[in-house]
Amino acid sequence: MNPPCEYIIWHILPAIRKEFAKSLMKNYGLNQRQIAEILEISPAAVCQYFSNKRGGANIENAKILNEIDNSARIIFENGSTKLIDETCRICKLFKSKENINGIDYVIK
Repeated sequence: MNPPCEYIIWHILPAIRKEFAKSLMKNYGLNQRQIAEILEISPAAVCQYFSNKRGGANIENAKILNEIDNSARIIFENGSTKLIDETCRICKLFKSKENINGIDYVIK
């Protein structure tokens, strides 16, 4: 069995970044280059999120998706200075479940 942190790094963080990118484009009309700058990732990574080549897990929990939208707003308004805080906040929502393996039901 892999440690929970490894699961988070490989599955949860890419899914969170993908949802941040989608929210920034949908709610604020940012292009992929602008999203890449705010999220401090490459434009190619953003393109891969939108084409489902990266961040393949889908977050289906409505509460978490709503919180991701809230975080995207904070990141949009404050720039990347809030990126780590908001990413960690969303990650903690996943970890707040009874155990880390329980996140399988919110990610498919």
